[in-house]
Amino acid sequence: MPAPRLRWPLSAVLVTGPSMSPTLRHGDAVLVRRGGRGIRPGDVVIAVFRSRPDLLVVKRAVRPVDGGWWLSGDNGLVTDDSRAYGVADVQGRVLVRYWPRPGRVSPRPL
Repeated sequence: MPAPRLRWPLSAVLVTGPSMSPTLRHGDAVLVRRGGRGIRPGDVVIAVFRSRPDLLVVKRAVRPVDGGWWLSGDNGLVTDDSRAYGVADVQGRVLVRYWPRPGRVSPRPL
């Protein structure tokens, strides 16, 4: 079964798991702008790994690879990113966290 796709220009997504800690934590709710255009290294994105089309993930874009992106989590102890699953197709960019600690999710230089 394929992962859910973003249907609206702006969508709400709930973060699960510890892979983006400390930037995003389990239970954080974020607002995502749909589309993979204009993504730059360091942006926090929503994506689907080509090897795991059933899994929608929140990760940091590292570099473009083979028409997709190499992604990494901010928590180096969790390896459920491109190191395990390879190239991903970006579905959108995370703009802000709106709950429980509202704030902008800024890109980070890599």
